[in-house]
Amino acid sequence: MMKSRIQTVSYQDSVLRLVDQRKIPIVFEYYDCMNYRDVIFAIKEMVVRGAPAIGNAAAYGVVLASKEYFTLDEQSYLRQMQVACDELEASRPTAVNLRWAIDRMRTIILSGVGKKAVAEDLRSMADLILKEDIDISLKISQHGNAIVPHGARILTHCNTGALAVSGFGTALGVIRQAHYSGKDILVYADETRPRLQGGRLTAWELMQEEIPVTLVVDSVAATLIRDHQVDLVIVGADRIANNGDTANKIGTFMLSVLSKTYDVPFYVAAPISTIDFHTSSGKDIIIEERDAKEVTHIEGIRMAPEGVHVYNPAFDVTPWENIAGIITEKGILRPPFHESIMKWKDN
Repeated sequence: MMKSRIQTVSYQDSVLRLVDQRKIPIVFEYYDCMNYRDVIFAIKEMVVRGAPAIGNAAAYGVVLASKEYFTLDEQSYLRQMQVACDELEASRPTAVNLRWAIDRMRTIILSGVGKKAVAEDLRSMADLILKEDIDISLKISQHGNAIVPHGARILTHCNTGALAVSGFGTALGVIRQAHYSGKDILVYADETRPRLQGGRLTAWELMQEEIPVTLVVDSVAATLIRDHQVDLVIVGADRIANNGDTANKIGTFMLSVLSKTYDVPFYVAAPISTIDFHTSSGKDIIIEERDAKEVTHIEGIRMAPEGVHVYNPAFDVTPWENIAGIITEKGILRPPFHESIMKWKDN
């Protein structure tokens, strides 16, 4: 039976509680957000990460802003709520679920139903977004299980499990479902430089559930794929364009090229909400560039010469041609993606 012991995002008594993913696997601790600025910090500093989980946290960030500004007169309240939404939306630019969640909250703010009703509806919407995420990740897992053969050796990149969503996960949810279906799988987890989400988070999650996992440095993936030690690759996504081009953690594009070269099926697992229907192709996706210290330092210790120039994009874009299918809660989308994706635009 599938299970998830982790509550990555939870809200109770006006406190948003997040699993502090900066500290796993050394310690398991929570980070409590008392106001929406705490949520912005948590998103920017990767206390919470993974596109769906970021969207969930941002929705509750709007709820916290509503509580903070509720004593203002109605016009001032609505004005400050718009500011809070803008600031939350700007906290990370690539993951589209953040904007998607904020847009749903902003619609309520602009509804004109009155301050009290707005505040109540914001909380209800945040709860709904969280519930939907849990339900969606289970459906993704079930649909994705169909493409996993018995005894599969699966390569995954970054973290796409319960720490990245509020349920079972996307790519890691598929892996979980395959394991609990008795398929005798083995998982290769890329360490995922420079933040090591694969080594720190994915390996930890899989070991918690006794799912066979082997941790490899990112550069080992090419050897594994070339030597026919990988049967399929499953990754997540932070933003998917209308044509299927997919932005995901840096290093994903490299895996897709290797997979195509050696005829290994390469799948993306993500909810429909990760599709940006306003973006026609990957060239229009904004790629976040993060602090150089993520590359030059490990746990605060310098590993590179002082003053060296660093290029540290957080994501890259995999072209649709390299993707065998996109596993969603609605089923598996197949190329040509501009047709299969647009089918769900108004659904």
